[in-house]
Amino acid sequence: MRRAGRRTTAIVAAAVMAVLGATLAGCASAAPAARPSTSGHTGTASSSPSARATATPAPDPVAAYARQRLANMTLRQKAASLLMLHLPGTDPAALRGFVDRYGLGGMILMGDNIPATPAALAAETAAMGASDPGLPPLIGIDEEGGDVTRLPWDDQPGADVLRGQAPTATQAAFARRAQLLKQAGVSVNFGTVADVTADPASFIADRVLGTDPAASSARVAASVAGERGTVLSTLKHFPGHGESEADSHHAIPSTGVSEADWAARDAPSFRAGVDAGAELVMFGHLAYTQVDAAPASLSAAWHRVLTDRLGFRGASITDDLRMLQDSGLPQYQDPGENAVQAIAAGNTMVLDVLPAGSDPAALVDAVVAAVQQGRIPAAQLDADVLKLLRLRRSLAPKE
Repeated sequence: MRRAGRRTTAIVAAAVMAVLGATLAGCASAAPAARPSTSGHTGTASSSPSARATATPAPDPVAAYARQRLANMTLRQKAASLLMLHLPGTDPAALRGFVDRYGLGGMILMGDNIPATPAALAAETAAMGASDPGLPPLIGIDEEGGDVTRLPWDDQPGADVLRGQAPTATQAAFARRAQLLKQAGVSVNFGTVADVTADPASFIADRVLGTDPAASSARVAASVAGERGTVLSTLKHFPGHGESEADSHHAIPSTGVSEADWAARDAPSFRAGVDAGAELVMFGHLAYTQVDAAPASLSAAWHRVLTDRLGFRGASITDDLRMLQDSGLPQYQDPGENAVQAIAAGNTMVLDVLPAGSDPAALVDAVVAAVQQGRIPAAQLDADVLKLLRLRRSLAPKE
């Protein structure tokens, strides 16, 4: 996503275990106790194992709601729900109209959407979900701190400061940042940079939370722990920009690093974030040619690595697809085709800050046509839509 302008091993390992341990303990404490089922008989209870009461899991109202909504959606509505787009400006009515007109599943806030006060931003985000409060769109933002700060009132440090402090400082900073976002009605933070590099020439160098796998892993896990339960956390930019100095805002960075070297150097911080409970992973526009010549954002191979090797079962999203167009390469000049390839590769959602004058309906048309032609399997589309419906429903006000 676009920039907005402006150390012993033992200690680090302990920090990782502390953060992950706290996260897992929190998850365990939140699990509901199993309730035994009761028999309709009033006679003497049998002592045989087959007659004993068994635990019955409580129905999941979020899942049931999502399944019902999915069953009533048209193909076009399903396709539109996979899109997270952008409209410049701070007019709540215009932003609401944009979401409603295209039936979008999400909106990305850029610098041009940020008003002077938190209350004004909260009015914008509330307007975007006003037409269907039971199923609000995902509202995302790049609020890393440091070099990438959208909110002028975010006074928390960024990675350039946090990587020189204990992981607990990262957790505290991201917890406070998450509260600021929640108060403003933002539900998804594209804020955790899990890339790793010690190369000062890399475009991502000022934004990494650690310059080696252990240090990055500790702070990535801490950032997710800090946001947990307040906003949805996103790890970016998978599989990692640290292996190339090139800037993916203007090119498609390429590296010949092997999958084995990637697993040792770049994977640990993403694994730490996944294990800490991050709900989303953002795929970067960079090519590890030993794995796939295509950018990871358009690579089915890299999506399999994320699920099969790192065990991620959440939602994946592309980095801004506009960046592919900005590379100047002819094969990426059709935004509709970029969206189709991204979904076919395995992304649950596509993010696109379309150039001025672009027609969002053309993106929807392209995805609909791809499903009709079999390029995107209908079952895959339904699975992606259902996953996003569950996320969105989980953000709705409790009735």
